[in-house]
Amino acid sequence: MKLKIAISTNWNVHHHKTGESLVDEALELGFDALELGYNTTEEIAKGVRHCIHDGRIEVDSVHAYCPVPFNAPHGYPELHLLASMDEDDRAMAALLLKKTLTFAQTVNAKAIVLHAGRIYLNSWLGNLDSNTLSNQMERVDGNKNAPAYQRFVKKAWKRRASRAKKMIPLFRDQLERVLPTFDRAGVLLCLENLPSIEAYPDEEEVVDLMRRFEGSPLRYWHDMGHGQVRENMGWISDHVESARKLLPYVGGIHIHDCAPMAHDHLAPGEGSIDFAAFRFFAEHEIIRVFEPSPKVPPESIKIALRHVRDAWA
Repeated sequence: MKLKIAISTNWNVHHHKTGESLVDEALELGFDALELGYNTTEEIAKGVRHCIHDGRIEVDSVHAYCPVPFNAPHGYPELHLLASMDEDDRAMAALLLKKTLTFAQTVNAKAIVLHAGRIYLNSWLGNLDSNTLSNQMERVDGNKNAPAYQRFVKKAWKRRASRAKKMIPLFRDQLERVLPTFDRAGVLLCLENLPSIEAYPDEEEVVDLMRRFEGSPLRYWHDMGHGQVRENMGWISDHVESARKLLPYVGGIHIHDCAPMAHDHLAPGEGSIDFAAFRFFAEHEIIRVFEPSPKVPPESIKIALRHVRDAWA
């Protein structure tokens, strides 16, 4: 039986004027479903809905915020953050998430993917964000175990832990408010891992949230490229083992490759990820979504899809 894999419309939405032609391309490449990305417009969504009603395609997931909000200059997953210290930011994020959920129901999506938020690490004492750590990594020639680099990482984690104490209760309160709506809708809310040290939640925070909201529609969304960036930068020790540990909480995954240190959204097979080591993603009932960069050509997508299906056969 062929492994069901969807593709994110963020890959090809800019190349199409209609949702029908977008669906045609996805089907021709061998995909079985779509994730409607945050760059999806109302016009594209209209055509996709026609294809859903005709039985030509399914939509497995929607990436918040979708479709592109009316007052936004373009699609962006962090227009507003549900995990934020700013009350107005949280309120706007909740509003946009509610609109995304309403839209997801019109396309029969099973899950919404969300970038929850960030714990900012800049200060007059010195910046400890991901860009700063990347610069430090360059100074030690990419050696994540270099003592000089590790000192910066430890400082960053310490500052992050201190600031998280204030933000996490605010985020939990937001989840208490929104999750009942997702429960009634029968749609999962999936929090994605991101390729930055300031991104929330991190791996340990995911476990805490899933235990706290056990029995709710809250799930974890594992982005494979982002996970590899986190290992490459020394923020987790082992990408494979981290993903395996979080598997019980996974609602879906983004599939793409990554080359050191942080060149992600490559076609699978063009980076350093050993996809065979992640075969467990094929053995569980989760949503699987290709999420390559729009720069990846269709020919490479076809090869990459075969590469993943062979590795996970």
